[in-house]
Amino acid sequence: MREIIFYKTRTGKRPVAEFLDSLNSKQAKKVVWVVSLIEDIDQVPKEYYKKLTGTDDIWEVRVQLASDIFRILGFPDSNHIV
Repeated sequence: MREIIFYKTRTGKRPVAEFLDSLNSKQAKKVVWVVSLIEDIDQVPKEYYKKLTGTDDIWEVRVQLASDIFRILGFPDSNHIV
């Protein structure tokens, strides 16, 4: 099981949360579903969550809804993804 913690700047801005707020309800619902999937299951399908090739440890959360594709990058820190 993982815990996802959204990045927060020193000034308190939360870019991922702001991005989610900019989505329509259907898009946001799908992104939240994928994030929950990543938190809840050990073997997440690569279509939703995978390590980017050529990087030391950057992971991609990928959400597709119709022709829209959303990508959120993350960095693991033990059982947390930031």
